[in-house]
Amino acid sequence: QVQLVESGGGLVKAGESLRLACRASRNTLRVYAIGWYRQAPGEQREALAIGRNDGSKYYADSVKGRSTISRDNAANTVYREMNNMKPEETAIGLCYADFGHTSYWGEGTKVTGAS
Repeated sequence: QVQLVESGGGLVKAGESLRLACRASRNTLRVYAIGWYRQAPGEQREALAIGRNDGSKYYADSVKGRSTISRDNAANTVYREMNNMKPEETAIGLCYADFGHTSYWGEGTKVTGAS
């Protein structure tokens, strides 16, 4: 069983930057894809930033130009940086990893946008 542990959530004021971390219990060199989803209150879960094993990256239109995903394989950790946060961007940030045979979700970390 692979565990994904997120950290870095909390209160973020408008215009500030957010940095989330997802640490996996399995070597991320083996992962097919790993990244971040967002689930806002009353809304459907949305993929925001995904890194694939071929080096390609996906960014949702809502965060394109503001978000950057990176990985530290030695630490089995993926990061997501989000610039210019907006007050309405309150949601649960969820780490997702696809190891081929099985996919995993983290428990989530709450991000609260504030003015």
